[in-house]
Amino acid sequence: PTIPITKTPLYIGPSIRGNEEQMRYRYSKDSVMQLERKVGPTIKYESDRNVAVSPLLQLLVALRFYATGCFQMVDRDLFGLHKSTVCRIVVRVSSAIASLKNQYISFKPTEETAAGFYRRARFPGVLGAIDCIHIPIPKPGGENGELYHNRKGYCSINVQAVCDDKGHYSRWLGSIHDRRIFYNSHLCAMLERGAYEGHLLGDNGYACHGYPVTPHLNPQTPEEREYNTSHILARGFIERVFGVWKKRFQCLKEALCTKMDTTLTIIIAVAVLYNFCKRQVDELTEEAEEDLPEENAEDGQLQHAANANGNAVRRTLIENHFAA
Repeated sequence: PTIPITKTPLYIGPSIRGNEEQMRYRYSKDSVMQLERKVGPTIKYESDRNVAVSPLLQLLVALRFYATGCFQMVDRDLFGLHKSTVCRIVVRVSSAIASLKNQYISFKPTEETAAGFYRRARFPGVLGAIDCIHIPIPKPGGENGELYHNRKGYCSINVQAVCDDKGHYSRWLGSIHDRRIFYNSHLCAMLERGAYEGHLLGDNGYACHGYPVTPHLNPQTPEEREYNTSHILARGFIERVFGVWKKRFQCLKEALCTKMDTTLTIIIAVAVLYNFCKRQVDELTEEAEEDLPEENAEDGQLQHAANANGNAVRRTLIENHFAA
């Protein structure tokens, strides 16, 4: 039966048992209500004319889309709304959530961050782990359509992120190749100005330049092998973040069939939602670390040579912290 759109959907009410809210929306009921309080005033219609959709129902429509990646026509059938209404709601809610990015996505490494990485992986002075992930999109038309065709054989938006030792996103950046994204980013400029002392840990898709330090390509000594082991363990935080991100938000696994501006907004919105759930300590029961593959493990095969400064920084780390 069609659910009356003027009432709160039945499946978010107290009659639900267990983790059914998480199964449908990837959030608990408490988290959904907390999120509604944050974005509700922004997405609320100015009047109730034409049976306006309530902020809570708008939020549920968008969360269902993020969680399942289902076609908006399916969302229409589930919520009893017209397809065009569902499309407008997804854009409206995504924009409202993305507007919270400054509250939930920021690069603020602390001594506690470095200590967390050291406790977990025995790697000193870590500001964060950095990597990129490809979000599939349909092939864009026009003259620049081929620019989105990646080396893996499909069209995508390349999203770069930094995470801390707790798996929080630290920054959302741009597109193209991992190394080029980083060297054209505000984050790189801050590190070059000396705003922070420490290292970002990246795979060999980046060149070792001192602040992004990479694994040793050909470890020969026990110290170099110990360095690589510690580096891989510490950088595993970002691999896990990407695994959890795509597992929680299934819309990122399939091509986002939305306009490019909307696609970018959705990506920012689900990054905000990821950090929101971390702050709410709203973890999914299936988000066990051992069940999450390394999404971008193959990216490390793109190896770039280190410069003299990068080699010196890496050699100092090995000699001072990984020597027996």
